[in-house]
Amino acid sequence: MSKTPLKSIAVFSGSNHGFNPAYIESARALGREIARRGMRLIYGGTDKGLMGVIADSVIAEGGEVVGIITKLLFDLGHMHKGLTRYEVTHDMRTRKARMSECADAFIALPGGLGTFEELFEVATLTQLGEHHKGVACMNISGFFEPVRTLFNHAVAEGFMKAEHSEMLIYHTDPSVLIDALEQWQTPTVNKWIGSAQKPV
Repeated sequence: MSKTPLKSIAVFSGSNHGFNPAYIESARALGREIARRGMRLIYGGTDKGLMGVIADSVIAEGGEVVGIITKLLFDLGHMHKGLTRYEVTHDMRTRKARMSECADAFIALPGGLGTFEELFEVATLTQLGEHHKGVACMNISGFFEPVRTLFNHAVAEGFMKAEHSEMLIYHTDPSVLIDALEQWQTPTVNKWIGSAQKPV
């Protein structure tokens, strides 16, 4: 259980803005809340889509923003110019690993394949016990309800324990979301259904 305030939060989000204006405003609100709490934003380093929106929001409030960007995107000129600091990684796998290492917890904003991959990877690492970091979804306009439904379906079909389907935090208010991450507790069950093996 995390009893101390989080210092760094990795945010996964789309490199597009989406069609719903609420996505942009919610990304801005999350950025403001991260900066207000004196936390460090860890993110993918670009100025595109919601990624750029949240970085701009944290920077506008005087917060610290660390961008971790792939060499491909860096060479294409997609890096945000106002970052506190940045790292350029060889590939996407290394980028994700560095973001995970630098963060105390994770929040997913709406996005596409990359966002889903990042969200599921850190949730899987939590499930396996490779790290003990909370994972949350900013559920703007119910964007992540299909994820919740999918997890519940996996439980019903015998592929996931309820404790793991319920470990993701969902909310629309960034303050509530971060408060919940600070009080989050690691599930104390292993992933194998019908197994007497001790938790990892």
